[in-house]
Amino acid sequence: MLLAIEQGNTNTMFAIHDGQSWVAQWRSATESTRTADEYVVWLSQLLSMQGLGFRAIDAVIISSVVPQSIFNLRNLSRRYFNVEPLVIGENANLGIDVRIEKPSGADRLVNAIGAAMIYPGPLIVIDSGTATTFDIVAADGAFEGGIISPGINLSMQALHEAAAKLPRIAIQRPAGNRIVGTDTVSAMQSGVFWGYISLIEGLVSRIKAERGEPMTVIATGGVASLFEGATDSIDHFDPDLTIRGLLEIYRRNTISET
Repeated sequence: MLLAIEQGNTNTMFAIHDGQSWVAQWRSATESTRTADEYVVWLSQLLSMQGLGFRAIDAVIISSVVPQSIFNLRNLSRRYFNVEPLVIGENANLGIDVRIEKPSGADRLVNAIGAAMIYPGPLIVIDSGTATTFDIVAADGAFEGGIISPGINLSMQALHEAAAKLPRIAIQRPAGNRIVGTDTVSAMQSGVFWGYISLIEGLVSRIKAERGEPMTVIATGGVASLFEGATDSIDHFDPDLTIRGLLEIYRRNTISET
């Protein structure tokens, strides 16, 4: 079985694939100092709940945007699963043409692969996490760059911390789809929610105008579901882009070794 680890700045996902389908997925808060021993105590309990043990895992693939964590995740694989992991950006062959001057973040490249497997290009892939990214996938599946902006949760946190009288609130669609808030909370909800909808609509429009071609827009990430039904700029909501991309990268590397 394959253990796929996808680590973002906020959350880390662990997913198990049995060769046919994903049989389990778990998330934990990302902590860059968490050791391999700490990971395994947590993970062993979750594996046992699925009736699985360490011996069931015979392959590991890691995608992380937190460089200081990769050492501990690699140790987890080596020490407890006796497996040398595939690490995106290190020893994993992505099998994708990257047409930018410097390699991009691991998660963005993995998402590009996951999107190109399902959707005909060219594509705009929007990933809503700690940052909100807009990435371009060419018709032939190549990664051609993108845009990085602050994520919606980060913006809300900054608003609360920088303004003494503004409370910490839940991010949600304003009641009745109102634009103009009638109190502090509804005004903040509208500013963040509709502000991000406008960000998405504006950048998608500008990307399409700059490239001069029809493009399919796919949204993924932890808060992408908040925007479903709120804008026509997004064609598909797909929460499985990253794990689909990781599985494909694993298969490409496995085939190349045989």
